[in-house]
Amino acid sequence: MTEETTNKKRSVPLWAQIVIWAILAGLLLLVGLGLKRAQNPMAEVGKPVPDFELVFYEGYEYNDTAKMKLSDLRGKIVVVNIWASWCKPCEQEAPDLEEAWQFYKDSGDVVLVGVDYVDTPAGAKGYLTKFNITFPNAPDLKSNISSILNRQMGVPETYFIDREGVLRHVKVGPFMSVNEIKSVVESID
Repeated sequence: MTEETTNKKRSVPLWAQIVIWAILAGLLLLVGLGLKRAQNPMAEVGKPVPDFELVFYEGYEYNDTAKMKLSDLRGKIVVVNIWASWCKPCEQEAPDLEEAWQFYKDSGDVVLVGVDYVDTPAGAKGYLTKFNITFPNAPDLKSNISSILNRQMGVPETYFIDREGVLRHVKVGPFMSVNEIKSVVESID
């Protein structure tokens, strides 16, 4: 080899370096998000739902309680519906959810709770008023509750939790009738 050949440095083009660094950064981000997700407790069908706190909208409390934990509802079947005022399919199912609440509320055995996903308080209150919703409702502005419930596709999604706090059923998308809601509740009871 000549001196000229051995002293020549191989250089990687700048565009290739940028691509390599971007790929590495993306992989690190994915690994980091995966680790964070693995560390946060999440609900799975057939397993106990990790506890979370609900801070209800004024006028939409549960038994005049402004704040409570999911664990406070043990002994009851809990139906958690994640919705948003900007969600058209949520509007479709709102009357059925209210009808189900009216059917079950006096028994005290079934509690329906609405969780307003990434919404504005004004938008949420307008939605609740528009559809004459009376069941308890709480905001989820930072997506904490929907993350714990392991929200899959968007809104609406509904989670059916048995009396022991175990997730029994997840409904992705809107209900087609109040009978669909009752059918799932009856399968748990």
